[in-house]
Amino acid sequence: MSEGVKSAVRTLAILDAFDRERRPLALKDITEMLGYPASSASAIVKSLVDLGYLAYDRAGRTYLPTMRVALLGRWAEEAWFGKVHFAHPMEALHEQTGEAVILAAQSDLHAQYLHIVYSDEPLQFRAEPGLKRSLVRSGVGWALLAAQPDAEILRLRERIDAYGIDRIGEAELMDRIHETRALGYAFSRHTMSEGVGLIAMTLPQAPFGRPLALAVAGYVSRLERNESAIVAQLRRTIALLSESIDGECP
Repeated sequence: MSEGVKSAVRTLAILDAFDRERRPLALKDITEMLGYPASSASAIVKSLVDLGYLAYDRAGRTYLPTMRVALLGRWAEEAWFGKVHFAHPMEALHEQTGEAVILAAQSDLHAQYLHIVYSDEPLQFRAEPGLKRSLVRSGVGWALLAAQPDAEILRLRERIDAYGIDRIGEAELMDRIHETRALGYAFSRHTMSEGVGLIAMTLPQAPFGRPLALAVAGYVSRLERNESAIVAQLRRTIALLSESIDGECP
């Protein structure tokens, strides 16, 4: 990895650390969390202060993102979702199911988590927004693929195999796709970690034609016990979102 690329990765990781912690951080906090050399972390945060992305509190010797960071990507939400607000319906779905709720999109050969509402259960589903899962080995991936023609699914499988991202036989993958289409949703079990699963459905039409999937995630035993209710609640939520989307799609 070149020094320029390494610095870019470390810069984004530092901003992600602020997003996770949601509090002012000292340089020592950053180096301990991320394992970066103090000299490297110091150079990056000083550059971010100079550029106006971090503010430095000399008395407390801590850093905090400025409103420039908060405003930096606000346009992206509308680019993805138009004027449709997913947060409130996702919160409502979480309240109804007690489980984590995920909004995901296809990102080339992956399914990427865009937004997550976490469960309050002691043993809960945990992942970070931005996480990428293989299209061919994840519930959200199967849901997204099932909405596409078979020829496109097989083309994507070949590319995923060629890039070494994941390997799955054509017959096995198409069995998953046919099951997803027959049920109207994908149910993955133990694909991310033992005991964890999710139930995922695609939105019939997303803003700007981008494929999106909505999923309820948690422990497999709870999902299986409440499968019918979760599926019904997912369908109601997607129906409400689809009504909003209809007026936003160009």
